[in-house]
Amino acid sequence: MSEKNVTENFITQIINADLSSGKYSKVVTRFPPEPNGYLHVGHAKSICLNFGLAQDYQSVCHLRFDDTNPEKESNEYAEAIKNDVRWLGFDWNDKEFHASDYFDQLYQFAEQLIEKKLAYVDDQSPDQIRKNRGDFTTPGVDSPCRNRSVEENMSLFRAMKAGKFADGTKVLRAKIDMQSGNLNMRDPVLYRIRRLQHIKTGDAWCIYPMYDFTHCISDAIEGITHSLCTLEFEDHRPLYDWVLDNVDIDCHPQQIEFSRLNVSYTITSKRKLNQLVESKVVDGWNDPRMSTLSGMRRRGYPPEAIRNFVKDVGVSKKESVISMTVLEDAVRDVLNKTSPRVMSVLRPLKVVIENYPEGKVEMLTGSNHPQDESYGTRKIPFSRVIYVEQDDYKENANRKFFRLTEGREVRLRHAYYITCQEAIKNEEGQVIELRCTYDPESRGGTADGRKVKGTIHWVSAAHAEEVEVRLYDRLFNHPKPASVDHFMDSINQNSLEVIPNALLEPGITAHNEDVVYQFERNAYFKRDRTYEQGKPIFNRVVTMRDSWAKSELQSES
Repeated sequence: MSEKNVTENFITQIINADLSSGKYSKVVTRFPPEPNGYLHVGHAKSICLNFGLAQDYQSVCHLRFDDTNPEKESNEYAEAIKNDVRWLGFDWNDKEFHASDYFDQLYQFAEQLIEKKLAYVDDQSPDQIRKNRGDFTTPGVDSPCRNRSVEENMSLFRAMKAGKFADGTKVLRAKIDMQSGNLNMRDPVLYRIRRLQHIKTGDAWCIYPMYDFTHCISDAIEGITHSLCTLEFEDHRPLYDWVLDNVDIDCHPQQIEFSRLNVSYTITSKRKLNQLVESKVVDGWNDPRMSTLSGMRRRGYPPEAIRNFVKDVGVSKKESVISMTVLEDAVRDVLNKTSPRVMSVLRPLKVVIENYPEGKVEMLTGSNHPQDESYGTRKIPFSRVIYVEQDDYKENANRKFFRLTEGREVRLRHAYYITCQEAIKNEEGQVIELRCTYDPESRGGTADGRKVKGTIHWVSAAHAEEVEVRLYDRLFNHPKPASVDHFMDSINQNSLEVIPNALLEPGITAHNEDVVYQFERNAYFKRDRTYEQGKPIFNRVVTMRDSWAKSELQSES
């Protein structure tokens, strides 16, 4: 049997029991996003769970757009959602649906409730309805419209549909229990008047159903067996069941709630994410610092890493915040196995190898992946003048510094041993060049067996290609930015550093493949072709090691 997409949890136990008892003969799930924004890391859990369960049980998962609020919905968001689901590795085949597909049926079910004296048209304003609903300590107050006759309610509801009333002047409410301890059961609104252009139905409708009325009926129409949603909908389940129990429909799906995926140092509120975009803190929904799936894709996160992360986190009813380190470690784990190695110098320091012949160029052989021979090798040019990282040199370094300093020998990756003889400084006292010598017999090691502790990367000055490197970091410097009074105050001002003149070994930018590279000793990088306006741009996907773990532990203590 192939490996499961979803680890065993309380939901799989319910499903297994339902299949064993004969309650269901197959499993049908759905992923029901509202097309009012881009999907974020929290949605990844729902995607992987719903589509993963369908695959595990050799069944199907529907993609259904809950497009009942035309004020904020757009085709741009709908297409972005589909791209994200496919990118994560899932497909709905021909099972794409929209809540708007059922607008006629939903309307008929609403009339059924009116006929059964279970719904009424209310003339109160939204503020009056909200006030009269009460709260956890105050019982609700019946609307003066609550006991209208079936005939009057039907006439008014049909007039609402015909556009005879202004927006906000009337709503259709369920007639349940204004004294209920569950506020969702205190005569919830089922329909409201809104004259807005809908992305699929245009101006065919001026009344739109509410989510709680739409969702359960859409599930039932599609034959969903297990309707999985996050814990904030647990209090809505009685209403979900009430609607299905009181309309004439054969299918009654089972709503099951699970905890949201919360990741430290991220925001997943669509409103707040949109605020970041509108205020130009980021350059769009797909900014590599955003917690959106499109941002992660642009940054270079492998979809396999996100699937592994979600699977490892698991499914439960306990709310928690998962450390960003766990997600980044999942990314590193995949990239360490799949990323070809190349050499790039981000902050170049010139090195002249004085005893290397001028004009000579050697083609050295470098391994593309030290743990996987199937990645093969590449040729790397070596010459008299090379560049190394600025921080690979230190003046008057102690014994614990194993890189370049006067009189100390280091190994150049895939090349020779070199010894620093002299540092050249400018008028400000900054080191701008190193003069070194090399051992011509040291390529691949030395006959005398001497050990060199330091190995550094480099690029040939005459052959390196200049690229722009963008060092992305966490967008927030607070582990729980949503808990801050003004979340924008916790923006990490150092979340992006642009290095315009980094150097990359030749031949890499000629490749058209969508590849994440490990720039040896630096980090993992992916080319960002969409935003290039000249030289190639490479985004830092993730660092080689976690640099935030200590600060995160301190903030939690």
